[in-house]
Amino acid sequence: MDPVDLTPEALEKKKKKDEKAREKELKKQKAAQKAEAAKLQAQKVSSAPESGKKKNTKREVEVENPEDYNDPETPLGDKKRLSRQMAKTYKPSAVENSWYEWWEKSNFFVADPDSSKPPFVIVLPPPNVTGALHIGHALTAAIQDTIIRWRRMSGYNTLWVPGMDHAGIATQVVVEKKLMREMKLTRHDVGRENFVAEVWKWKNEYGGTILRQLRRLGASLDWSRECFTMDEKRSLAVTEAFVRLHKDGVIYRDLRLVNWDCVLRTAISDIEVDYIDIKERTPLRVPGYEKLVEFGVLTSFAYPLEEGLGEIIVATTRVETMLGDTAIAVHPDDARYSHLHGKFAIHPFNGRKLPIVCDAVLVDMNFGTGAVKITPAHDPNDFEVGKRHNLEFINIFTDDGKINSNGGAEFAGMPRFEARVALTEALKKKGLYKGDKNNEMRLGICSRSNDVVEPLIKPQWYVNCKNMAREALDAVIDSTNPKMEIIPKQYVAEWKRWLENIRDWCISRQLWWGHRVPAWYAVLKDDELKELGVYNDHWVVARNEEEAKEKASRIFAGKTFDLYQDPDVLDTWFSSGLFPLSVLGWPDDTKDLRAFYSTSVLETGHDILFFWVARMVMLGMKLGGDVPFGKVYLHPMIRDAHGRKMSKSLGNVIDPLEVINGIELKGLHKRLEEGNLDQKELETAKEGQTKDFPDGIPECGSDALRFALVSYTAQSDKINLDIQRVVGYRQWCNKLWNAIRFAMTKLGEDYIPPEEIIPATLPFSCKWILSALNKAISKTVVSLDSYEFSDAATAVYSWWQFQLCDVFIEVIKPYFAGNDPAYASERKHAQDTLWLCLDNGLRLLHPFMPFVTEELWQRLPSKKDFVRKESIVISEYPSAVESWNNDVVELEMDMIESVVKSLRSLRSQLAPNERYERRAAFVVCRTDDACHIIKKHELEVSTLATLSSLDVLSEKDDAPVGCILDVVNESLSTFLKLKGIVNVEAELEKLNKKMEELQKQCDGLKKKRSAPAYQEKVPVHIREVDEAKLASLLQELLSFKEAREHLERENRET
Repeated sequence: MDPVDLTPEALEKKKKKDEKAREKELKKQKAAQKAEAAKLQAQKVSSAPESGKKKNTKREVEVENPEDYNDPETPLGDKKRLSRQMAKTYKPSAVENSWYEWWEKSNFFVADPDSSKPPFVIVLPPPNVTGALHIGHALTAAIQDTIIRWRRMSGYNTLWVPGMDHAGIATQVVVEKKLMREMKLTRHDVGRENFVAEVWKWKNEYGGTILRQLRRLGASLDWSRECFTMDEKRSLAVTEAFVRLHKDGVIYRDLRLVNWDCVLRTAISDIEVDYIDIKERTPLRVPGYEKLVEFGVLTSFAYPLEEGLGEIIVATTRVETMLGDTAIAVHPDDARYSHLHGKFAIHPFNGRKLPIVCDAVLVDMNFGTGAVKITPAHDPNDFEVGKRHNLEFINIFTDDGKINSNGGAEFAGMPRFEARVALTEALKKKGLYKGDKNNEMRLGICSRSNDVVEPLIKPQWYVNCKNMAREALDAVIDSTNPKMEIIPKQYVAEWKRWLENIRDWCISRQLWWGHRVPAWYAVLKDDELKELGVYNDHWVVARNEEEAKEKASRIFAGKTFDLYQDPDVLDTWFSSGLFPLSVLGWPDDTKDLRAFYSTSVLETGHDILFFWVARMVMLGMKLGGDVPFGKVYLHPMIRDAHGRKMSKSLGNVIDPLEVINGIELKGLHKRLEEGNLDQKELETAKEGQTKDFPDGIPECGSDALRFALVSYTAQSDKINLDIQRVVGYRQWCNKLWNAIRFAMTKLGEDYIPPEEIIPATLPFSCKWILSALNKAISKTVVSLDSYEFSDAATAVYSWWQFQLCDVFIEVIKPYFAGNDPAYASERKHAQDTLWLCLDNGLRLLHPFMPFVTEELWQRLPSKKDFVRKESIVISEYPSAVESWNNDVVELEMDMIESVVKSLRSLRSQLAPNERYERRAAFVVCRTDDACHIIKKHELEVSTLATLSSLDVLSEKDDAPVGCILDVVNESLSTFLKLKGIVNVEAELEKLNKKMEELQKQCDGLKKKRSAPAYQEKVPVHIREVDEAKLASLLQELLSFKEAREHLERENRET
């Protein structure tokens, strides 16, 4: 047909086809020119002198010398000596070697109290001197080191203070067991002075392992300020705090109920009591008893009443305590007992008269018999009843849990749970036993000794917490002037609950290891009773014995007396409560105290919010004049991958060093065998390990473990730690390693970074990666600043993984293929941008992964005449550069990536043996903008999608045939050329499924918009978003329909 016979539409279509043909021809010519240039280059190389060939061969042999890939030995504390060539794969043990010793020796972690930089201070929660590194410590170290390294690089005068807690009970138990194991002696056999000397000996030899292990994690602590809660300075601080608080009336001595451990023979804190829930009659093993002891049993028995009034029945789970009963309580409104008001019951074993008292607070008349036995000296509720009714308090137990003389000759000397059985039998003989039944209960167990906790009345030293608690509460909840922030905010409610219901704090312990109570008891010559502590007004609190004598001489002027120091020690939590003050030199007015108090943030587990955090705040405000820290960040508790609490008996306890260094399954089993599990527990634990770690744990390194732990912190109040995730980050370290290896080959040995980079002059991909880097920097900094550590880790990871490695490094490869002169400019820009990305990216990542980033950063070339910082540790943290932002470029790259993703998805549908072949592809664009962008970036799409050719078509062009297709969005569709015939039926099925999904979304949005109150209640901006989204979905649906019609038409034509 002659052109003049064509319609205008047909002419236009022909014109476009001709233009397309010319474009194709031009492309072919360009490709031919490039191929010719490459051929000439190859000829030049092949015609080079023979000596050059030999020289090159020699160089290749040198490169393959295995020694070139191994790091030379580095003397301890020297800067690490790196191998001539980068190892071909990442090995954590090689990379993480030597750096820490150099950092420490170079004083990179030491804070300067005279510095003009703003201070940023963290006090490490002091781990127990007995402790070994566990996964909780690793989480603490990972988070805190991330914060400190970031702040140090951001220009702060950072101080992270390491310390150790003397751990009174825990340490005493360890050394007592050692004495028994090695010498068959108890602490009482060797005496107090010798025992304390033995503990110090153990501490100096074995204690503090955990602090050495923290170095393996890369924790950048200021070791020059390392302290111990019982060293001289901290001990002076404890004494001073006690004396001041006693002088202010905050510390006092009183007779009250305490949690008593009969094995350790000491009062213990609430945090050292674990509770087990017992549903029914349950026999348990109790230390010191050969036979199992029954719990979960409610025993009923009768007390005879005076005046022949009959009997009154009571019930208890602790029959033995009836020896200390001093009353029976009933409800004042209970008509059953109204005739007994003011009467007495008679104790069947000692004849003591027990008053019948009315108490509406304690007694529930609808529970049991409505009568309750009262043992004021051995039950917290009964203690309060005893005070309300002025009852007698009778202690029936010795310190080691035997019945004392108050229990009567028949039972005196019996261990308490043997007395339980004996009393039950005695009640039966007297006809007073009324039976027993199953009873659900909570049983308190000491976490240190596994002994059943006994409430016992003892004279102890107490801290009156009421006023201090009010101030600590206001510091957080005062809406006008809050001094402290708790993160996450959900724990503010718990803070409020604890402090509003606070009880006075028992701070004395009947131990030998710890800070001796700085109080002396004066026994006067004319005192009737000479026992220690009988007269409460005979106590003298002082800093030392000399001061105590001086005070006592004034108080007891003209009287003869002897002074005896209180044998008790202070609760470990008292000294650790002073830690933010004492580590900085308080009570002395030191440079450190002036420069670094208050500290910046406390990071710890939410389980000790009250036991430690609240006490630090109370003592800090009282003695230091301000809150000890401005923020409290509470990290989650770590569980295993199945959400179970970590337990030795389950075999799911994870040792961080085993994750760092790797361990075989038999090594995990050996650790269990060396523990103290019984045979059944051992078998269960081994089964658990075999199931979770069938091949053991591979070597992951500190960096991967740290990154995994930090990235897990978004998981509410619990972390379900899966080791496979750590392994995944170890593999990611290998990707970083390979990215730098690639870069070093492309930069070359003589590469010198430019003084500055002007984004406007860069190729598209370089502009894009810098803009993406800018966003990653901003997101990371904002997230770190708001303690969203998981978000910060994700921002860094995503940029490295999905933008730098997956896109940028791939998309610039054509610039380096064959040294094509046509790409000379792009190649130089790509080199400069790559260097800039690696330099910034490694510094961005450093706080999370200190070892691998230091090693890789040290290999990067430096700018000419520029003195780079000696270490990445003290380099500057990246900050966003305004000129790098380029939203237009990022939007274009989003379109490119969506096309590439679609083409890769099509490729994945091919037969396995065809997936890696380069294929021809087509992109059909439905808008001019999309057409322009994709045409402009054909090279990027072809490179990322591994294509042999790419044609960009408009919707007016004939659709390609012999292809599988996908709809990217309302503007774009992709086609991938097949070798054989398209399976139209299968392709139509895929399209129909996608169309069904789209139709559901459209219907849902239409339904939402047609709701009666939509126009009135939904804000305008949301209605606009919905409208745009619906239009987009409808357009995309139309694109799918066109694709379906194309396939059906192609099917008919074939």
